[in-house]
Amino acid sequence: MNGQPRTRRSKIGIAWALAATGLVTVAAGSSAATAAPAGDLFISEYIEGSSNNKAIEIYNGTDVDVDLAAGGYEINMYFNGSVSSSSNVPLTGTVAAGDVYVVADNDAGPAILAEADQTSTNNFFNGDDAVVLSKAGALVDVIGQIGFDPGSQWGTGDASTQNNTIRRAASICAGDTDGSDEFIPATEWVGYAQDTFDGLGAHTSDCGDPVEPTILINEFDSDQTSTDSAEFIELTDGGVGGTDLSGLTVVLYNGSNNLSYDAIDLDGVTTNADGYAVICANAATVANCDVDVSPDTNWLQNGADAIALYEADATDFPNGTAVTLDGLVDAVVYDTNDSDDPELLVLLEAGQAQINENEGGSATTVSGQRCPDSSGLALQTDTYELWAPTPGVENACEIVVPPLDCAVDVPITLISTIQGAGSVSPMVGDTVVVEAVVTAILTDLNRVIIQEEVADDDGNLLTSEGIAVFGGTLPDGLTVGTTVRVEGTVSEYETSSNGVDSSLTEIAPSAIVACDDPAIAIDPTVVTLPLPNADALEAVESMLVTLPQDLVISEYFNYDRFGEVVVSSERLLTPTAEFEPGPDATAATAANELDRLTIDDGRGNQNPDPAIHPGNGGVFDLNNLFRGGDTITGATGIIEDTFGLFRLQPTTYGTFTEQNPRTAAPDDVGGDITVASFNVLNYFTTLDDGTNDICGPAQNLECRGADEAEELVRQRDKIVAAITAIDADVVGLIEIENNVNDDAVIDLVDSLNAVNGAGTYDAIDTGTIGDDAIKVAFIYQPAAVTPVGDYALLDGSVDPRFIDSKNRPVLAQTFSDADGGMVTVAVNHLKSKGSSCVDVGDPDATDGSGNCNGVRTEAAEALVDWLATDPTGSGDPDVLVIGDLNSYDKETPIDAIIAGADDTAGTADDYADLLAQFQGEDAYTYVFDGQFGYLDHALANTSLLGQVTGTTAWHINADEPDLIDYDISFKKDAQDAIYAPDPYRSSDHDPVIVGLDLDAPVVVGELDIDSALIVLGRRGGGKAVIRGSVPESFSSCPSFALSIDGQQVTDRTMFRLGSRCVAIGWSGIIFFDLNSSEFTAIVTLPSSFSLDDDTVDFGLLLDDVEFATQVDGRSAGRTWFGR
Repeated sequence: MNGQPRTRRSKIGIAWALAATGLVTVAAGSSAATAAPAGDLFISEYIEGSSNNKAIEIYNGTDVDVDLAAGGYEINMYFNGSVSSSSNVPLTGTVAAGDVYVVADNDAGPAILAEADQTSTNNFFNGDDAVVLSKAGALVDVIGQIGFDPGSQWGTGDASTQNNTIRRAASICAGDTDGSDEFIPATEWVGYAQDTFDGLGAHTSDCGDPVEPTILINEFDSDQTSTDSAEFIELTDGGVGGTDLSGLTVVLYNGSNNLSYDAIDLDGVTTNADGYAVICANAATVANCDVDVSPDTNWLQNGADAIALYEADATDFPNGTAVTLDGLVDAVVYDTNDSDDPELLVLLEAGQAQINENEGGSATTVSGQRCPDSSGLALQTDTYELWAPTPGVENACEIVVPPLDCAVDVPITLISTIQGAGSVSPMVGDTVVVEAVVTAILTDLNRVIIQEEVADDDGNLLTSEGIAVFGGTLPDGLTVGTTVRVEGTVSEYETSSNGVDSSLTEIAPSAIVACDDPAIAIDPTVVTLPLPNADALEAVESMLVTLPQDLVISEYFNYDRFGEVVVSSERLLTPTAEFEPGPDATAATAANELDRLTIDDGRGNQNPDPAIHPGNGGVFDLNNLFRGGDTITGATGIIEDTFGLFRLQPTTYGTFTEQNPRTAAPDDVGGDITVASFNVLNYFTTLDDGTNDICGPAQNLECRGADEAEELVRQRDKIVAAITAIDADVVGLIEIENNVNDDAVIDLVDSLNAVNGAGTYDAIDTGTIGDDAIKVAFIYQPAAVTPVGDYALLDGSVDPRFIDSKNRPVLAQTFSDADGGMVTVAVNHLKSKGSSCVDVGDPDATDGSGNCNGVRTEAAEALVDWLATDPTGSGDPDVLVIGDLNSYDKETPIDAIIAGADDTAGTADDYADLLAQFQGEDAYTYVFDGQFGYLDHALANTSLLGQVTGTTAWHINADEPDLIDYDISFKKDAQDAIYAPDPYRSSDHDPVIVGLDLDAPVVVGELDIDSALIVLGRRGGGKAVIRGSVPESFSSCPSFALSIDGQQVTDRTMFRLGSRCVAIGWSGIIFFDLNSSEFTAIVTLPSSFSLDDDTVDFGLLLDDVEFATQVDGRSAGRTWFGR
């Protein structure tokens, strides 16, 4: 383009022209700088019009022509807040001095293309895209802010970047070389409506010949602490630098008489490279001083006084000269809490304020300075502010806080005031200074804990005297006992876990200094369990406490992952192992919550290495173990509220005492044979690859258990060691893989036989059972017991109350010992408490029994009804129920089993809880949430109970932390090595072992049936009247168990009436004559009862004496008659 720059006279030029007239008004220094000729190209016009009407105009304000290609000039476009340019247009051609160069979208309209010097097919900008003019990769000018997306545009109205034209103001002589700062178009640009093109191709500029720089009073400091010893006056040329100040004089006026008291001639003084010149009283105390005057102290009066800059000689202002405006360039009138001085204020433009250097009471630490630096006009004070002094450099316009110092008297806030009496500080967000004693340095948590001395205790038991200091730079060599001063902001460290929120009051420090005081020992506060209330530990948050009791290790679930255990004053019984679900259990839960505290390890990382023994602080390994029930006495540390609970971060570990040692084998239960129940914790031979669902009968379920071959070996070795040590003749297995080919059961049997000898163990071959990925199973020792008949299964097809999509089907098998004594064992795994049963209308009743209690109860009722039918067809009444019933002993599923098939406790078909009978109320096989009880059961029916010689739970799992188990998924190598192929932590449930001394039934003779009438009901069940006698005499009333066609129809205990024995109940009436051994039985038949043919087998068991016979008869419809 050939258009010449349009020019107009600048305000600064006018100001300097007025200087010769006497009253000189000089514009701000920053304006003087913009009037200099441009040093490089810059963007002079930006068009973001309709459609593709987009263009950039570049102005050459220099005095030389510029070869764009040779200079490496480009237009770079940064789209949508990106930090890198996506569209780049290298420029070609030459732009003449004083001319412009237009770059346009090649699809722009004719009016733009007529002015274009270069077009491009590149994508052009929208209103929210930054546009850069660069030179050889260096930023020369920018429209917008790189790395920031403003939404739709920068600016407002016409002076914005969307759907507008903006042109550089004529006074702007240089580009914006900072692409990261805020972009406000109105400060340098003039806006026009969309599709305004009339100015394209020419640029108006006021940047012609250089103008004289403007000299302003930029900063002054007249007051310091005690003696004024660092006084100064700073002048600025607006950043031009190297300006000769000859011909100027600084004059000081005293407000007490409004006469001058000093004049400093500036002949020969020049501003420094940054445009500043400093006049000071003492160069030794004022940085960057250019003119050192006398005296060294108390040079500047403190007000009301004035500093004036004149174009004059110092000789024109002998001391005592009256205020004059002749030759005045700039002035400032100031005070330190003094009244305005009207005679001095004439030096300023009308309405300008006198500056109070002591505003806010900080005169000794601040100076009066123009903010921003060099801003405002001469003879105006409206941009002056009070900030930390900055002689000879750019006004920082900020307070420089003096270093924190214990020797300096500043307001101190007590920690108790910060903590307050609640869970959240009342001072969150406030800046405070505290002084207290270091009680703990928790390096791994990036926290230092400090606590007030006794003398600073507020005496309020609800407010803590300790607080956490999070982060910051610690003084070198900081130790416990050091008094520190901390300045920082109060905050709450908010965390949560399992839906429970925590809040730890902290100080985020800006400074921490150690005080030069003797070390102080803080005595720990005593904390005992149980706590008086749920908020008791809030009052000692971040305080040093000690736990003097012998506290029991009661929970260690998170020990492997977080290094933490739970302690309590005693082992806590699961509420529903002590109380029926309901109010009493709920109350026990609340009481247990008050009797627990987590001991952490002072570290925040997961799966920490090394693992720290919670009792003695040593490295936890196979030679330094702990078990549930062991005790810790005297642990000392800091109480914190984090991740859903209060916890102790130990500073001194206590005394550890082994109270619950391991045993090499289970307690002896006696008997000729033993039966065990063992949950083998997902023993799978199909490895869980974490991706493919290949397990279960349909091979479409997620696998469980071992993830890799090494884990399977470790798991197998532990389970084999446990079963070998138990040495039970029958073992009911729970949570074993439900393989299509029974591979897991076969693998376990083979592994046991490899250790114990070929043929030692065998398994009941069931194949898959149910649809789940796990099942129950039986293994046994053929040398001791023999399976009798086929196994039987209870699932939903047998009884719809048994929901086998929730429960695992029950497996029953009859075994006989060497003497022919028989027992039917039923192994169970009922629905867990952890997952929901809402889909079958059985939500958590919140009474302590957990999820799915109704599902488990109905399964238990179906179980005893099924067992009453002798499902294996053994003809033997002895039944043992074992397995993981997922119910504690006071819950309704156990009540239902104990009550037997007649649903009435205290009758002949009842079952006995063997763990309760032999181990007592505190029996347990499982620990959950720091509470113990038994989910794994052994229950014997009345017929079997007298043959039980003992029952025990072998505590090899529930008391052991899972850090020592087979799993290596998350552990560090060192923790993987804390493993032994022994029984301990082979599972999470303890095995239950029952001793039996089975009675072999004795058949004395045939049962004599005089008459039999059996009437079947329309919907199952029915009635039977049987009369007969036995060839045996009894002196007392025997138990009476009658079976018809192998189906037990009654099992009763009789009471004596004279010479007769009687049993009366809803299931029927039985009479037995002790003199004649004749009987009559009127019984209600179970709903599953059926008859297959015209001959019927009858069996009668009186005590342990069995009688049997077969009777011919005839049937008529649903009625059967026998002789």
